[in-house]
Amino acid sequence: MSAVKKTALTVLSASLLPALTALPAHAAAADNKQPKPPVSMSTVGGTQLGQPGTQVQLGAGSPILPKELSARSWIVADAESGDVLAAHNSHWRLPPASTMKMLFADTVLPKLPKTLVYKVKDTDLAGIGEGSSLVGIKERHTYTVHDMWLGVFLKSGNDAVHVLAELNGGMEKTVRDMQAHAEELQALDTTVVSPDGYDAKGQVSSAYDLTLIARSGMQKKDFREYCSTASAIFPGEKKGKKRESFEIQNTNRLLTGAPDIEPYKGMAGVKNGNTTHAGATFTGVAQRGDKVLLVTVMNPSAEEGHAVYKEAARLLDWGFEASGKVTPVGELVPPKSAETGRDAPSAKGKGGKGDKAAAKDAATQLAVTDDGSTGVGTALAITGGALVVLAAGVFLVNRRWPLPALARRRPRR
Repeated sequence: MSAVKKTALTVLSASLLPALTALPAHAAAADNKQPKPPVSMSTVGGTQLGQPGTQVQLGAGSPILPKELSARSWIVADAESGDVLAAHNSHWRLPPASTMKMLFADTVLPKLPKTLVYKVKDTDLAGIGEGSSLVGIKERHTYTVHDMWLGVFLKSGNDAVHVLAELNGGMEKTVRDMQAHAEELQALDTTVVSPDGYDAKGQVSSAYDLTLIARSGMQKKDFREYCSTASAIFPGEKKGKKRESFEIQNTNRLLTGAPDIEPYKGMAGVKNGNTTHAGATFTGVAQRGDKVLLVTVMNPSAEEGHAVYKEAARLLDWGFEASGKVTPVGELVPPKSAETGRDAPSAKGKGGKGDKAAAKDAATQLAVTDDGSTGVGTALAITGGALVVLAAGVFLVNRRWPLPALARRRPRR
C-alpha cells in the first residue's frame, strides 16, 4: 500500500472513531429489520425524552450502559425523585400487552371493596380474546373482589379483568375511566381499547407512560400488596359441600425466579405481559438501601430466554450503580392534580391531609402484618433481609410526586 493511501486511511479511521464510540453499546448489534422509532415523539418529562435512540448523560465514575440491550424501548428512573437516569425511545407508542393491567388496577381497584362477594354470570366472561391468560374463574361461582385481584396480578387473568370491569359498570365504561385516569397521570402516549391489554387495534402505551402508571399504582396499599405477592390460594371447583382450591404463582420472574433466572434482590412488583404484537413487556420496581428504582422494558428482540427480565435486571443493576453519578435526562411528571395542588395529600385546606395525619396513616399501614390469607403471603423483598414496605407519606417541597416514604419491617422468621 502506498504512503498516500496509508495516510488517507489513517485520517479516515481517526475521523470515524469518535462517531463509532459515541454510539450506544448495543447499537452495532441492532437488527436493521426492526421497526424504527418515530423521528419526533412526545416531550412530556423533557425534550431529550422525545428524541429517538438512547438518552444518557454519564458523569465522572459512572458505569457505561449494559451492552446486552435489545428492547425497542426502555427507561430507568428514580421512583421517588422522578429523575430519569437513562432512556431509549421511551415515548415510542407500542402495544403494551398485560402491563396495561396496571392502569386497569390503578383506576378500578379503589372503587371496589375487596371483601365484596360476587357470583359470576355467563355474560361476564363473554368476549375474552382467544389464547388469553386465565386464572380459572367459572360462571355461576362466587369470588371475592380480593380473589379476583390476585388473579389479575399473579396470573394476569383476563377472565378476572372482565368480571371486575363488569362490577365497575361494564367494559366500555371501564375503558373510558382508564383513559381519563391516564390523562390525569399525563400518560399521554396511552390509548386504551381493551382493559386487559389483549392485542387490539390502536391500543398503545409507552415505556414512559407505563412507568408513570406503575408509580401511581405503588401509592396504593392494596396495589402494592397484590403486585408483590409471590403466590396465593385461589378458589376452585365446588365438590360436595367443600370447595376445592389451588395455588397460583406470580408470573413476574424477577419476583419468583425461573430455571434460568434468579429472583432479583429487592424486587417489589409490578407487572409483566406478552402478546403476539407486543412481544414481551415488563415494568418493575426494586429497592437497594434507600434507593428505589423503576424500570420498563418493551419488546426485546434478543433470543435469550426471559430476555425481558434479564434486560430489566441489567438496567436495574446499572441504575443502582449509576445513581448520583449521571445527569438526569428527564423526569417522571406528577399527575395534573398534584401539579395544581388539588387533592394533594399534604395540602392543608385543599382536601388533603396535613403532614401529621399522613405520618399517622403511614404508621398505621406499617403496623399491618401478613395474616396468611393469601397463601404464601406478600413478598415485597423475596431475598433475605428486611421486608420493604412502601408506606403512605407526604409530598416533597420540589412539587414532584414521589413514592410514599420508605420504611422497613422486621424480616420474617
